[in-house]
Amino acid sequence: MNQTWNAEKYSSDFSFVHQYGNDVIGLIEGKNVRSVLDLGCGNGALTRTLADGGLAVTGMDASGEMLEKAKQNAPHLPFIQADATDFTLDASVDVVFSNAVLHWINKEKQPSMMRCVYRSLNDNGQFVFEMGGLGNNVLIHSALADVFQEHGYAYQMPFYFPSIGEYSTLLEAAGFKVRYAILFDRPTPIKGDNGLAGWIKMFLSNPFSVVAGSDRDGIISEAVQRLEKELFKDGVWYLDYVRLRMRAVKEAAA
Repeated sequence: MNQTWNAEKYSSDFSFVHQYGNDVIGLIEGKNVRSVLDLGCGNGALTRTLADGGLAVTGMDASGEMLEKAKQNAPHLPFIQADATDFTLDASVDVVFSNAVLHWINKEKQPSMMRCVYRSLNDNGQFVFEMGGLGNNVLIHSALADVFQEHGYAYQMPFYFPSIGEYSTLLEAAGFKVRYAILFDRPTPIKGDNGLAGWIKMFLSNPFSVVAGSDRDGIISEAVQRLEKELFKDGVWYLDYVRLRMRAVKEAAA
C-alpha cells in the first residue's frame, strides 16, 4: 500500500506506535541472536532500541520520509529503502522483527513478503512481529464506511487484519513453524481533544483519495461524533485496537 507520511507529526503525536513495540522485542528468544532486520522501521525508534540491546540491526522501510527521520534518530545505523514484499539482503539475519507494519500489506501480497522474510533468515531464525488483528478498529472503520456511503462514496478498507488461524496458515505455507501467537484487545489512548480526527488524517489518507476535498473534514467530523460515545472516555480518545503478536521460526533442514 502506498502511503505518504508526515514523519515529524508521526513521531511527535503517535509515539505510542513504537512505544508498544518495546514489548514485542521481548518475544525474541535465544542467547545466540546477533543480527536483526527491522522490517518497516519507520522513524527508527525501535531500530535504535534493538541496537542499544547489543544487536547488529539494519532498518528497512519503503518510505523515504520515514527513513530521513530514522537516519536523524540513529545516524550510526544502516537503513535501506525497500518494499517489504520484494527485497533481498546481502547477508541473512537471525531475526526479522516488525512492529505495526504487516497489516499495511494487501492480503494477496502477504505470501511474497513471507517468502522474502524466510529467504532472509538464517536456519532457526525467527520472524517476530505485531500487527493489527481480526477486529482491529472495527468501530472506526464501520463509522467511516457509513458516513462515506451517506455522502455518496465507497469506503475501501485499507488494511488486512487476519485471525491467528488465517495468518498461521499463511506462515506455514511459506515454510515457517509458528511458536507463539496471541490476539488481544488493546484500547489505546491518543493525544489531544482532536486526537481521533488527527489519527484518521494520519493513518487513513488512502480511503479519502476518492473524496472531494470539500467533503473530507465534514466526513471526519461526522464519524468522530458518532464514535464519541464509545471511544471518548474521561476526556481521552481511545483507538479500538486489536493486536496480533506472533513468533515463527525457520527450522533448520533435517
